[in-house]
Amino acid sequence: MSERRIPVIPTIVVAAAIATMIGLGIWQLGRLDEKEALLARYEAAAENPQRLSAFPQDPLANLYRRTPFECTQAGEWNAISGRNARDQAGYVHIISCPGADVVLGWSQGPGQVEWEGGELAGMIAPGGDAGFRIVADPPLAGLEANATPDPSSTPNNHLAYAGQWFFFALSALVIYILALRRRWR
Repeated sequence: MSERRIPVIPTIVVAAAIATMIGLGIWQLGRLDEKEALLARYEAAAENPQRLSAFPQDPLANLYRRTPFECTQAGEWNAISGRNARDQAGYVHIISCPGADVVLGWSQGPGQVEWEGGELAGMIAPGGDAGFRIVADPPLAGLEANATPDPSSTPNNHLAYAGQWFFFALSALVIYILALRRRWR
């Protein structure tokens, strides 16, 4: 009968991997609380009818807040698929300005619109190359209103990620036990 010895190095490697996966799962649970607090802040900002008095220094810290903005020079124009305030599919028209991209409004077609820039009011929403854009409210350039940016569309997957890490840890343990049993046969 063969001796049932547990290999030291593989056991240390597997134990370290399992501990790391459990640690990542616990970390994701912590991130869940942080994300829920962030989403609550976004909801409060979106429901606040008061507009900021000036465009903020840190727009990403002010997502879903209403703000004034001045587009000193209208730049590159683009149309992407989007929805209007009545939830109809169509195109949102975006123009680049120094400091931010501006979503001018919505139309059924992608045809280019003309807008020379100027002062506007809108909501700071996620998206764009800088991580945010200004959604004009009221819409500009004769366009219809866009769908209002909604903080509830921000994903919060941290509980699922935590579950995945715990599952991976359990899977690694089961696979290692099965490998040991096979070795001992």
